[in-house]
Amino acid sequence: MYVPKESQPKQGGTDTRGRDGEKGGKRKIVAQNKKARHDYAIIDTFEAGLVLTGTEVKSLREGRTSLADGFVQIDGGEAWLHNAHIPEYHQGSWTNHSARRKRKLLLHREEIDKLESKAQETGHTIVPLALYFKDGRAKAEIALARGKKEFDKRQTLREQQDRRESDRAIAAVKRKQREA
Repeated sequence: MYVPKESQPKQGGTDTRGRDGEKGGKRKIVAQNKKARHDYAIIDTFEAGLVLTGTEVKSLREGRTSLADGFVQIDGGEAWLHNAHIPEYHQGSWTNHSARRKRKLLLHREEIDKLESKAQETGHTIVPLALYFKDGRAKAEIALARGKKEFDKRQTLREQQDRRESDRAIAAVKRKQREA
């Protein structure tokens, strides 16, 4: 198979650039909060680093994490991730961590100030969307969100079903054209 010269990796190592040329394109997702996208309208997303202990990192790498009850709170000018369940590391000893402790998020001051001011508005909250490793470092994707009403949730589901049905119809037409 022929591969053009410009798409081949350079000699002397692997290229860690993403699709848009930024460094660190690889993301190994550990946990996602799918319910958050259903229950909230996502306004803005942020990438935050996590302050973790050694056993938390090892437990994260095993991938048994849950973000279902997690939320982010700004306290004293710092962002904290609450109720994210990272189970105890099974080979850990007395140095093991507690599963639901609050964990500090690493964000720029401007991002924290923006999140704090927006979260104080009625109906807005900050929720974690995903935990992942990027270039060997644990990161959290958090979002400024507004809670959806019940009719908003039904409307979103209806739009998804309509999109799915139209995609199926288009695929069926293309299949018939190929056969003919």
